[in-house]
Amino acid sequence: VGEWVLALGAPFGLSQSVSAGIISARGRGDVRIVDYADFLQTDAAINPGNSGGPLVNLKGEVIGVNTAIYSRTGGYMGIGFAVPVNIAKYVVDNLRKTGKVPRGYLGILIQDLDQEMSEWFTEGSPKGILVADVSKDSPAAHAGIQKNDVIIELNGQPVANSGSFRSQIATTPPGTEVT
Repeated sequence: VGEWVLALGAPFGLSQSVSAGIISARGRGDVRIVDYADFLQTDAAINPGNSGGPLVNLKGEVIGVNTAIYSRTGGYMGIGFAVPVNIAKYVVDNLRKTGKVPRGYLGILIQDLDQEMSEWFTEGSPKGILVADVSKDSPAAHAGIQKNDVIIELNGQPVANSGSFRSQIATTPPGTEVT
């Protein structure tokens, strides 16, 4: 967050266009674009036609793929989203190898903790996500996860929100053991 980036693309058919901005947020998963989301948010101008273009840092490294904007008018309003490059690589690699993208599955319904829920479930520490339900005979049920559990880490890394957790599980190959 705060890193300068460049969004390359062809907005409105104007090829070889570049706009500059900063990364405003990482792990943005609550933008109602797709089910599995872990977007980079930027204020670099991303307009129709930029989608699919690279989002690069000032070293020239591709860090994301320009994907969408938040707009009430269809034009730039200062909020754009890019798929992080590691997710794009995962998808491309799997499509090349197998022609499909496997998705990890736990079999739980999850939700973010608000302040009131965190006081009830975690004694005031608003960390993690709440397990709202567990499907019978699911990997989560077999692992002993129960309704009203709070997941605070995935493979030793803090869980920021339900969107990024969902994306991390989805990009974990089926059959992989996680802690």
